[in-house]
Amino acid sequence: MLNRALFYCVALSAIQLARAQPVFTEYSVPTASSGPLNITPGPDGALWFTESRSGKIGRITTSGVFTEYALPAGYQPGGITAGPDGALWFTSTGPDAIIVGRITTSGTITQYQLPVAVLPDYITPGPDGALWFNVERSKIGRITTAGALSFFTTPAASGGPLGIISGLDGALWFTGIGVGAINRITTAGVVTQFPEPNANGNPNQITVGRDGALWVTLEYGIARITTAGIASEFAAPQGELQGITSGPDGA
Repeated sequence: MLNRALFYCVALSAIQLARAQPVFTEYSVPTASSGPLNITPGPDGALWFTESRSGKIGRITTSGVFTEYALPAGYQPGGITAGPDGALWFTSTGPDAIIVGRITTSGTITQYQLPVAVLPDYITPGPDGALWFNVERSKIGRITTAGALSFFTTPAASGGPLGIISGLDGALWFTGIGVGAINRITTAGVVTQFPEPNANGNPNQITVGRDGALWVTLEYGIARITTAGIASEFAAPQGELQGITSGPDGA
């Protein structure tokens, strides 16, 4: 009986281990050295991504079929997100302009030129129906779906804005380069700064967790902060962390 029980335990462990192994499928982007950067689910059931080196916006279906849409020569798209208007919105630098762009699911592109002094990066839908994006040199940008632009200057102590996400409290949350703090900005532009537990953590990307809190990648860990500003931190077994998102399993 003991041997049989041991066999069952080993067999069950092997099955559980097999189920735990991730299965990867790789798809080669049609444009070689395209430099895929950021990716987001689209309203059409496909995934949309930026090609930072080839100056294109890419689309891939869940079966691996690609479509690419070229931007004007010299443009390098960065962040991308699905907008509230059924289109995709992205940021991009170019040889003669810096833009926030809009692309429909059929590939029609509209460009909105930004002041030369700003460099946009990540972009997210806001709670007010507009798109919000972080800008180097301590600014947060806002663009309506009609193309109206506005900018909010952030305190120097909040660092150069990096990751940005809409929280469940009706405000936007963003991280800053080179500072140990996580920031909140209201749709009226009022910024509140919350120090993260390890002041040298260098907050990077940010997302909303299934628990309603904000989760942030740090240089060597993960931070969690509630919308009331209560922060905690978890060490990571590996090196510097980058992107983060909420998974379908609640983790």
